[in-house]
Amino acid sequence: MSSGIRFDSVTVSYGGNVVLDSLDLTVGPGEVMALLGPSGSGKTTALRAVAGFVTPAAGRVFIGDRDVTGLPPHRRGIGMVVQQYALFPHLRVDENVAFGLRAQKAPKPEIPARVADALEMVGMAGYAKRYPRELSGGQQQRVAIARALAIRPGVLLLDEPLSALDAQLRSGMLAELARLHRELPDVSILYVTHDQVEALTLADRIAVMDRARLRDVGTPQELYRRPRTEFTASFVGNANLLPVSVGEGQVSLGAAEVKVATDGVAAGVTATLCVRPHLMGLGPGPNALTGSVTEVQWRGATHRLYVDVGGHAVKADVRELREPPALGAEVTLHFAPEDAVLLSAGVNGDG
Repeated sequence: MSSGIRFDSVTVSYGGNVVLDSLDLTVGPGEVMALLGPSGSGKTTALRAVAGFVTPAAGRVFIGDRDVTGLPPHRRGIGMVVQQYALFPHLRVDENVAFGLRAQKAPKPEIPARVADALEMVGMAGYAKRYPRELSGGQQQRVAIARALAIRPGVLLLDEPLSALDAQLRSGMLAELARLHRELPDVSILYVTHDQVEALTLADRIAVMDRARLRDVGTPQELYRRPRTEFTASFVGNANLLPVSVGEGQVSLGAAEVKVATDGVAAGVTATLCVRPHLMGLGPGPNALTGSVTEVQWRGATHRLYVDVGGHAVKADVRELREPPALGAEVTLHFAPEDAVLLSAGVNGDG
């Protein structure tokens, strides 16, 4: 099957309401691309456009070199997994996995071996004769993935596949999906999620969506460490976003002067300083900020401190403290210049 996905200025509208606006995006052969964004951002619509469940008002969708915009779903060579499992309750596991193969009119003698291979791949070989009601949620999702893989697709579409699972099952399934990716190096995966941990864990690249548009795209490391926009900084990970003034060779947060690279940010403007909470240290150091503690949260291995610095709420995740500071106590936080990013004011991915 063909691998790789390309959106060529794809727009989708419902009743005149644009839900996906001129999407240009390429998913390479064998690449995992996460579409990350809040509800209503257009990410599921983009996936459904690839699947053939919605028809673009404009633009084209390609799988490999094929223009599939006008093809029905069953002729696109895709596998798809959704959050509700969507297994047939009256069919056993092996029959569920065989369903797509029969729909594609695969040679009957080949079907049992391909079903067995797919179940083996997801660790469900011992459950072939069970019914969905006899499986846990995580096991049902594994069967749904096996059904998608049995047809040997070039493209695998995953629409919030872990959102119905509890935290422990989700963690285990993330590891399983990462393993499957390693075992299927030629399959392109489009993974829709609103969960940043899933995106950071699985994706080769992340496309950040908001209000029907693509706002940013890059590797997880690029988007996390050097976000281009405030929206990316706030949605990919957790961030302190603090208004600062940029002068000639200096950056000021209220009365405090901080040292940070000002590449691409002109002097005389208001900008936004982005620092991740786990990169904030407690105590004296470079770029010291002093304020009063407004909240302390114990998170097991860490404490999160909320500190009012000149009217701005600053979050710091520090190693668990034997004696955390009292509310109202004055503390000093600091961060290394290389751990901060300066964002031009108003750069929110609209350009």
